[in-house]
Amino acid sequence: MRTILAVIALCSAVASAAFAADPSPELIAYGKTLVEAGGCAGCHTADPARPFAGGTRIDTPFGAVYAPNLTPDRDTGIGAWADADFTRALRTGIAPDGSYYYPAFPYPYFTKMTKEDTLAIRAYLGTLAPVVNRNKPPELRWPFGYRRLMRVWNAFYFKPSLFEPDQSQSAAWNRGGYLVTGLAHCGACHTPKNYFGADKAAQALSGNEVGGWYAPRLDGAARTGLKSWSVEDIAEYLQSGRNAKSHADGLMAEVVVNSTSKMSDADVTAIALYLKSLPPSRRESIVTPPDEAEMKAGQAIYAKLCIACHEADGSGAPRIYPPLPGNALLQSVNPSSTLRIILDGAHTVTTPRAPNTGEMPAYAKQLSNDEIAAVTNYIRNSWGNAGPMVTPAQVAKARKEKP
Repeated sequence: MRTILAVIALCSAVASAAFAADPSPELIAYGKTLVEAGGCAGCHTADPARPFAGGTRIDTPFGAVYAPNLTPDRDTGIGAWADADFTRALRTGIAPDGSYYYPAFPYPYFTKMTKEDTLAIRAYLGTLAPVVNRNKPPELRWPFGYRRLMRVWNAFYFKPSLFEPDQSQSAAWNRGGYLVTGLAHCGACHTPKNYFGADKAAQALSGNEVGGWYAPRLDGAARTGLKSWSVEDIAEYLQSGRNAKSHADGLMAEVVVNSTSKMSDADVTAIALYLKSLPPSRRESIVTPPDEAEMKAGQAIYAKLCIACHEADGSGAPRIYPPLPGNALLQSVNPSSTLRIILDGAHTVTTPRAPNTGEMPAYAKQLSNDEIAAVTNYIRNSWGNAGPMVTPAQVAKARKEKP
């Protein structure tokens, strides 16, 4: 009788523990907000009909990797993972089988997350419909396909560490720092990389070329950074994809749609507060203005094709046609984003806060490399702007690198 009672008690305890382990609706909802802040859907959804099932190709300087399946399918997703497996994968870049992830998966940023937040993310992912979608192997150049090399990379460039709050700053500032340097992994695009693909930590958030675009500076640089933006400007841009100074396009438009436009006002404002506090991490380049002939050639093209929307003084129509004077991205040392927009055109991202559409036509077929270089140099060096010279060779290179 005692044995039976002991077995019943044990079963009851196991059942109670299992019931207690079921995530609460509040935890799941919080996990959803973290998944959105991390922009997880942007990389892990190749087919919109199968969200988070992976398969998205991610090109790197070393070849391509494919985002894995995050649905709770037990064979091809994460359904069979233990909580500890999931936390270790996010915070150290090590899979349950002991293999190493490549840093295209931003574990060097996710390492700053708390264990509680990783488990909230797992709780939300566990509510998704399981999808059978086997993960694709990477397509990397030799010798980068050997995952064991990541041991060496981690030894040099990866230091597991939680975000450390600054007690002299506000709770909102610290929340922004936690998101920017951790979950939102802003530096994955906006921080320059070294030869081995690791962040140049001393130049954090000072701009970086990625996927044929230039992710601009997010520090306080006067001409090419966020010094002229207010906290409200930054928050509006993240929430709607536009503000009185600029519009999101390309990869940043995807971030706005999949992530920042879905975040709470408090979190977006926290990010803005943190970014606005950052001093310039490196000096801005000294610019030599184009010669008079180049400026006149560019001005003629501008008057013919651009003036109708952007006005003679470049003022445009803020939140419809972005203004050009003082435009930080336009003046960036790297003109990749400006060239992409001129070559391919631009489509204003739509969000719940800014549903109206707008577009700029593509000029790749209409203008030669010389003409695109001239008009680019004109708008980068008019109305008080100062941007390094763009050459026809750079335009030709941008044509070939179309994303």
